[in-house]
Amino acid sequence: MKNFSKKNFTGKNNKEYKKNSDSDYYSKNKNRSEENKRFMKNSAKNNNVESLNNIHKNNTFSSLKRRKPAFKSNTEFPNKNPDFHQELTNKKNFDDWIWGKHSVYEALNGERSINRIWCTSEVFSSDKFYILLKDLKSKGVLIEEVSWNRLSQLTYGASHQGVALQLACSKTISLKQLIDFSKNNCSNPILLALDGITDPHNVGAIIRSAEAFDCKGIIIPQRRSAGLTGTVAKVAAGALEHLQVSRVVNLNRALEELKKNGFLVVGLSGDGQISISNFLEKAPLVVIVGSEDKGISLLTQKKCDFLLSIPLKGKTSSLNASVAAAISLFHLTGK
Repeated sequence: MKNFSKKNFTGKNNKEYKKNSDSDYYSKNKNRSEENKRFMKNSAKNNNVESLNNIHKNNTFSSLKRRKPAFKSNTEFPNKNPDFHQELTNKKNFDDWIWGKHSVYEALNGERSINRIWCTSEVFSSDKFYILLKDLKSKGVLIEEVSWNRLSQLTYGASHQGVALQLACSKTISLKQLIDFSKNNCSNPILLALDGITDPHNVGAIIRSAEAFDCKGIIIPQRRSAGLTGTVAKVAAGALEHLQVSRVVNLNRALEELKKNGFLVVGLSGDGQISISNFLEKAPLVVIVGSEDKGISLLTQKKCDFLLSIPLKGKTSSLNASVAAAISLFHLTGK
């Protein structure tokens, strides 16, 4: 028998096998090296991304760790950070504010015009303040009993000693004084009563229009209405100095008193059955203006002798309170 094993693995065949084997080995190694390069490249990218993420996380954590609250409790302002307290009080206009027991007590005894008072229950019931505060409340000054912390928030941590007040930009008179004044100056005077108008810009604009159309006075309820603040006076543009204002504890009781003195009570309402241009009554009038969103309250509507509407021809369903007041006064004073 022939020895095929020797013949197959010797000579030329052996060289060719070695050559093919070497070429396969190098091609495989080459492919592997390229794959390794790609793997290393991707690994480097991944490592860079991970390192960047780690740096971002560390920075975020450290920034959160270092971050401090914007401000602390208001009660700490005077002791911990007086400069910051001064900055906040400058941002809020405190020109018409007075706080501290002695300062407030002197302001109350000095008969200064007062818009609003905040005090703790201890101050309100004290022998020094009780009679003064009760008398002011009966005259229409809004007095609120609040907690010590709430008062600290309102004054931005000032040393208020449990009481603070806001001065009014104009003196108010009693309802009786307003009735007497209006009847002595005109046979058919017109007074304007505000119901639920809390925006001081609206109140200021209404006062400006009322004075321009020779309205004899404004009636403002103690609650649910902006007081005679600095903003009101600024928007009124000087009209507040020439118009009498009465601040009443209860608007509905005030309307009853006005009726007893011969006034007709007229309310402006989008649901009013009579157009204001067709209203021909000649008598002393009280015109009630409500807020744009809620209008005149239901209880106050029941006190009205007439509900008048302003006819609108466009798609707008309502008017701003100050605009409605100006239009109604224009019609009613021109008759």
